[in-house]
Amino acid sequence: MPLQDRIRSGRFVILGEFEPPKGTDFSPLLKSATAVRGRVNAIVIPEMANAVLKASSLGGCAFFRQEGIETVLQVCCRDRNRLALQSDILAAAALGVKNVMAVQGEDIRFGDHPQARAVNDLDLMGLLETLQKLQGGKDLAGIELRGSPSFCVGSTLDTGAPGGLLTIELENLRRKIDLGVEYVVTNPIFDIRLFEQFIKRLQAIKIAVIPTVLLLKSAGMARYIDRNIKGISIPFEMIRDIQKAPDKVRECVKIAAGIIKGIRDMGMAGVLISTVGWEDKLSQILDEAKL
Repeated sequence: MPLQDRIRSGRFVILGEFEPPKGTDFSPLLKSATAVRGRVNAIVIPEMANAVLKASSLGGCAFFRQEGIETVLQVCCRDRNRLALQSDILAAAALGVKNVMAVQGEDIRFGDHPQARAVNDLDLMGLLETLQKLQGGKDLAGIELRGSPSFCVGSTLDTGAPGGLLTIELENLRRKIDLGVEYVVTNPIFDIRLFEQFIKRLQAIKIAVIPTVLLLKSAGMARYIDRNIKGISIPFEMIRDIQKAPDKVRECVKIAAGIIKGIRDMGMAGVLISTVGWEDKLSQILDEAKL
């Protein structure tokens, strides 16, 4: 079942995030994707996550399309102007990509090419408006297209926005829905109780919310995220359990699976599993979560 149909039918969606290589060798990703074929509904291909140079999302989608694997193209405001963004979106549609996720993109100063210049010709809402216009058959200049794209459009949702920023986040979410967004992916979730409190704020907003579950790699990684990444809180018990575990990788897999179970028990629309280069562990997480 295509991802869009699954979302619209209310069935639990399982997305896997596969980071393209820093190079041309996609074979390890293909091996990992083949191992979860039929268990993951689509693969999200990030567009240079954390502003680190990788092969493009469009290239990754084209690669997996050849293998018959459904993908989600990530379109990022940071690196391209409105001409290039529209060009990539049209090319993706021509290649048979059916799913798009619009994202702002992380600050380029923290990536591996800090001397690069960010573009941000369009902001996130502008990008969503662009997608809506292209699907309506015209480009941003108002010129009719020879064949218009049709996508299942997704975007992002910050569950950790504090105070007044949360109010703005929810207002923006309503705008995203008006612009045709069918699902939103959250920042990584570790504390289910805090996430439940956030979801209560969304009761009047009808949209598929897909939380992100990030596979931790070590207690040090968990501590760093908890202390330095705004809007993300990791319970002390999780960090302690990783630190004490004789098999730390196994414990990290177990924690990710436990969060997934909690998300599913909440009745959420699905889950995005981000393994940050450990795509070969995805099948273990699915096994542990009984998915």
